[in-house]
Amino acid sequence: MTTITLRNVKGSALSFTEVDNNFTNLNTDKIEGLASSVDSEIALWSSTTGKVLKRADVTGVLKATSGVLAAATAGTDYAKPDTASTWSANQSFNSGNLRLNGSSSGTATLNAPAAAATNTYTLPPDAATLGYRNVPAVGAKTSSYTLATADVGKYVEVGSGGSITIPDATFSAGDVVSIFNNTTGAVTCTCSITTAYIAGTDSDKATVSLATRGVATVLFQSGTVCVITGNVS
Repeated sequence: MTTITLRNVKGSALSFTEVDNNFTNLNTDKIEGLASSVDSEIALWSSTTGKVLKRADVTGVLKATSGVLAAATAGTDYAKPDTASTWSANQSFNSGNLRLNGSSSGTATLNAPAAAATNTYTLPPDAATLGYRNVPAVGAKTSSYTLATADVGKYVEVGSGGSITIPDATFSAGDVVSIFNNTTGAVTCTCSITTAYIAGTDSDKATVSLATRGVATVLFQSGTVCVITGNVS
């Protein structure tokens, strides 16, 4: 702390020595700033003298430890938004909904209940697959088309000149694909899969005929066995 002699405290005029001492003490204990500054910039103490200021050259999210400013580390001092995080306690989100953004423009939104009540929603385990509220269309096929895993839960339309092949060792147990024959005549479905049954029969089919404007659903019991229901023979 700077010590200076004041005339009103001394009760008389200051001597030249006392005036010089006042200036010396003020100069010794002054706080030294910078030649210039940036508007709204943070100033920090430089060293431990408590007399010199410096510019804060820290960039990013800041943290303070016992008053000392430093850059925070993502994943250590805070959860980085674009990385996975594991919560060890229940988390409450006070917005109206929770939206999950996919890799494209699609989103999944979980809406909060409108009523003042507590609701528990149990999602399927990792091994389960969420399906659709309708049956999405794969698109019209006007040439030979082999069913693919991307068709699961959807329907494949067969147009003029189209035919269907059910492949072997491609699908998993529980997968379902529907086929719609949108032509004026029957179309052939080739069963390359090891074993294919028409529902209600016990004979393996190498091919089945899907009637005009008919619908068939292929249920896979495994990658090598399927059952076909609908307008087939």
